[in-house]
Amino acid sequence: MTTIWFLVVLFCLVMYVVFDGYDLGIGTGTLFERDASRKRHMIELVATGWDGNETWLILMGVSLWGGFPLAFGVILPHLYLPLIITLFALIVRGGSIELISQTRNPPAILTWAFGIASLVAAFAQGFALGELTSAAHVVDGAYTGSDGGFPWYPIVLGITVALAYTALGYGYLKLKSEGQLLDTAARRGGIVALFTVIFGALSLVSIAWTDAPLNLGTPGRAVAFWALIAFAITGGAVAAVNFRRRTENHPTADLLPFAGLVVTAVTTLLAFTVAHYPVLVPPSLTVTSAAGPYNTLVFLLVGIGLNIPLIIFYHWFAHRTFGGKFRGPVTHESRTSVLTGASNER
Repeated sequence: MTTIWFLVVLFCLVMYVVFDGYDLGIGTGTLFERDASRKRHMIELVATGWDGNETWLILMGVSLWGGFPLAFGVILPHLYLPLIITLFALIVRGGSIELISQTRNPPAILTWAFGIASLVAAFAQGFALGELTSAAHVVDGAYTGSDGGFPWYPIVLGITVALAYTALGYGYLKLKSEGQLLDTAARRGGIVALFTVIFGALSLVSIAWTDAPLNLGTPGRAVAFWALIAFAITGGAVAAVNFRRRTENHPTADLLPFAGLVVTAVTTLLAFTVAHYPVLVPPSLTVTSAAGPYNTLVFLLVGIGLNIPLIIFYHWFAHRTFGGKFRGPVTHESRTSVLTGASNER
């Protein structure tokens, strides 16, 4: 049962990284877009499903709290600062995107707030993952501090995650946009993907100096890890090649960058999980030692198990409803031009 519950937490994490990753990435991308109409287009694209994307973060927190209470009690104080920054950034971007969507001509400060909060949230999440590589001390079931670990690793991983989210955002933008915005996503996405690979390799190498080095001592674990890394590299290569391909020559060119980056993100998370399981928090807090009572896990599994299909259905319905190329918000000016054109035809 503990393994099943661990897979539930891992599944929620993977779904959050994929879904909220791309909309945090699009938000970061707005900081580099000068054209106001294209920036509004990007924000409206996120507005179609950002709230459902963040549901996975809540579900992951509840699953960790209910399934592994000791781990939750250690991780929360261990990561207070990056988690608080993440929550405040998510609040700011949520409030700003709703105000922008409900306003015809929103002030520039709202769009800047949305972009900056997206970047801060992405970096803080990577920083939090990096902090988890430092050894946490637990005495009588209570967190008593940490060694600090390799001081630069959280920063390196924070930059890596921010770049990865931005690449995912440009991949999704290429999938859903047309015209100049599609060209911008294709050009910038390839560059960001290249930097993501560089910092990803740096993160992989430098983890050896942390308190949570890769555990590849058995042949099966080593084979699984490197196979997953090979899939991650392949997905990144597919994305990099297809970012610059034109749609008219390659019908799937708009889909492949996002799909390749999703494969990279998922397989990278799985690879690091394989290299550290069953340790949840180094040096010795494992899945078994942190798990809650068996009856509690069974009870919560029913509740979480009912919610997961509902959230998946929401994603399917939202993406099907807003499927195809997103042509931006219908403004007062565009409605006027359409009505004028129709009147002239009559």
